[in-house]
Amino acid sequence: MSRPALFLDRDGVINIDFAYVYKPEQFEFIEGVFELCQWASQCGYLIFVITNQAGIGRGYYTEQDFLKLTDWMCGIFKTQGSIITKVYFCPSHPEYGIGEYKVDSFFRKPGPGMILQAAEEFCVDLARSVLVGDKEKDIQAGIAAGVGCNLLYHPDVNARIETSATIAISDLSAAQNYLAKID
Repeated sequence: MSRPALFLDRDGVINIDFAYVYKPEQFEFIEGVFELCQWASQCGYLIFVITNQAGIGRGYYTEQDFLKLTDWMCGIFKTQGSIITKVYFCPSHPEYGIGEYKVDSFFRKPGPGMILQAAEEFCVDLARSVLVGDKEKDIQAGIAAGVGCNLLYHPDVNARIETSATIAISDLSAAQNYLAKID
């Protein structure tokens, strides 16, 4: 039986994007993210993080640094009453990657690879799923994968934003309304 999922970008949705965050002391959670994930869990959604991590490909930090931070982050979510089903990441960058990381990957957003992999591994009903991203490439990945509702999170929703998202939201609590409507 397929289940809906909540797909979250990391930098800019889960935590403030300070550029190339890879240590817990750099990590500042965005207000409302825990409540959104608690609500999603209660509604039966699987929760996935889908994140480009070009800092690995550029040599700013290692995959081990990323995985250590990811374990810490998932532990915090668990203490807040939410389980992150899985974190998918793409370390490559087609222009600035170093060595094996200099590749144009189907998994790097706006490519839908991470979302499609999650859907296949966990039998996700993409049409009943919700994606929350802070950049247009997140939205493009969701649309390309067939995610039913793609929300662009932007703290200043009154700014003129060109987007193909279902809607732009200015706080994460607004995403709960879309989870409730879909299910």
